[in-house]
Amino acid sequence: MSIPPIDAELALAEIRARRAQVIDSNLVPSWFWTSVAVLMIAFVLAVESGVTWVVALGTALYPLGLTALIIAVVRHARVQVRPGLIGLSGALAIAAFTLILVAAGIGLGFALETAGAPFPATLACVPVALGLAFGGPRLMALLRRIMLARPPANS
Repeated sequence: MSIPPIDAELALAEIRARRAQVIDSNLVPSWFWTSVAVLMIAFVLAVESGVTWVVALGTALYPLGLTALIIAVVRHARVQVRPGLIGLSGALAIAAFTLILVAAGIGLGFALETAGAPFPATLACVPVALGLAFGGPRLMALLRRIMLARPPANS
């Protein structure tokens, strides 16, 4: 019994659509990146304030807020995508994104401290936070393209 070409095409289209749906449901949503950026700036500012109770409050609220965000993202994901789906290029994109933001933050922070700027860590954190808020969704779009381009057998 042979399958008519149109039925095979429709079946493949359905498989591709379901695969895209699984990938989309597991990408980190845009609101997460902005939320982490805001938490990060608030934490660094609290620590840099030097006021004991502000440092203590920021130190307590940051991990609680980050944990709540991570739980919300994990609950948002309906299925688990296998790690092999992003491949080496996806892993390198994640590593490059992370290293660029860390290097920019540390470099700018030391430069601002050397220049005698007030709140150098907080000021250095702002471009890093912007990088997270605007770059995170772009990273997710890149990872989506990478995952969708991989053959289904590799997913």
